[in-house]
Amino acid sequence: MPLPAEFLEYPHRAYGMDQDRYDWQPADRRAPLHLKSGAKAMAFITIPLEFFPLDPPAKPFKHPGAMVTPYPDLRHYTTRDYGNRVGVYRLLRELGAAGVKATFAVNASVAERYAPLIETIRTAGHEIAAHGISTAHIHHAGLSEDEERALVTQTRAVLPEAITWLSPARNQSFRTPDLVREAGFTICLDWESDQRPLDMRTAHGPLTCLPNHYELSDFLMLSTRSQSEEEWADQILEAAAQTVAEHGARGAQCFGFTLTPYITGLPFRIEAVARALTGLAAMEGLEVATASEVSAAFAETSS
Repeated sequence: MPLPAEFLEYPHRAYGMDQDRYDWQPADRRAPLHLKSGAKAMAFITIPLEFFPLDPPAKPFKHPGAMVTPYPDLRHYTTRDYGNRVGVYRLLRELGAAGVKATFAVNASVAERYAPLIETIRTAGHEIAAHGISTAHIHHAGLSEDEERALVTQTRAVLPEAITWLSPARNQSFRTPDLVREAGFTICLDWESDQRPLDMRTAHGPLTCLPNHYELSDFLMLSTRSQSEEEWADQILEAAAQTVAEHGARGAQCFGFTLTPYITGLPFRIEAVARALTGLAAMEGLEVATASEVSAAFAETSS
């Protein structure tokens, strides 16, 4: 049975990337950028602090880390809770030992429930980013504009100082960038279209997207693909080394990756985290910073 004709219709189909948020600009057709600091590349680390309800909604889909077995799925719930109670403090310890600052993407529900944890992160000098309300509040095209605006507004009320946004499950509707920018967020970690900050057009001004690489995520590599901790740490360091090595041809570039407290905060994985962090911190030509610092540094680059 053939598909309906409207399945082949897309209003933004055009030369380039089939969307109007940013221009098509391949890496080999633009002038190299140079950072004022002299660094050849920058890296940032995203650490999600998420609230997982025991009985999550299935529409539009369950968050990738959501409960798995029938209600009440206490096994997976307590595993996630372990990340916010124990694992995150191991990550904080290793970040401090390496002298590295990270961007903690915080669900509003977590900020309301775990105030001492949020204060510890702030005191250590890390960035607090907004990560929506919770893993049960997915942004998607099935929401009305008012419904989605309410999700962003509620998150903003709990995290008024955040300028960086990461959607729950990194999922958006077509209007999410407009609503996020309308609420005062200027940086977004959902898209990874480039290897330098990319200014997206919104109805309320530019929204800077940073390449937060899912392919380096601990959730994907260690949990979904079952790679070893040693392989994962090697891949992070190789990504950094290659990004630095490309400076001569492409100028300054950046990338990010995710550390999930209930995955890499476990005791048998923390040594790999420490090796990755110390390796990044010691790498010549690489600067490790928060997402907002990366955005600011590239805003001052010269070609």
